[in-house]
Amino acid sequence: MSQNEIYLTIKKILEEEGIEFKVFEHKPVHTSEEAAEERGVDLKTGVKSMIFKKGESEKEEDEYIMALVPGDKKVDEEKLEKIQGGELKLAPPDEVKRKTGCEVGSVPPFGFEESLETFMDVTILENDSVNFSAGSHTKSIQMDPVDFKDITKAEKCRISKER
Repeated sequence: MSQNEIYLTIKKILEEEGIEFKVFEHKPVHTSEEAAEERGVDLKTGVKSMIFKKGESEKEEDEYIMALVPGDKKVDEEKLEKIQGGELKLAPPDEVKRKTGCEVGSVPPFGFEESLETFMDVTILENDSVNFSAGSHTKSIQMDPVDFKDITKAEKCRISKER
């Protein structure tokens, strides 16, 4: 899937579910800080979609999971490993691209051909809105955090820590 196809898939999913959302089109961003500045929102309302690989093997059929944390925090890998029940390592950029069709920094929390088991830090729900990359470095989506939780089908847990 191309980046635009992923964006259109996300948009279609939200529209079909009757979920209100806002689209931001902006200059290319590659960090949470850049994204928040371009969107004109608090860093903590941004959602980072981090892809982790289960175990240590290098096989193509390896299992991956997604961790969703606020833009002002980072994933607490020890907590995430305990919750999901095994060793994890951050997936390298080439594997993220192969698994999601997106470059690191543009991975959305949903909208892939193959869904991933997803874990969401509960602090995301404390915001009035959430903002995330929509499969591209130049498109983002803003929506209600409760709708976000429902659409991602993520397991709520405490998996973030200060950066």
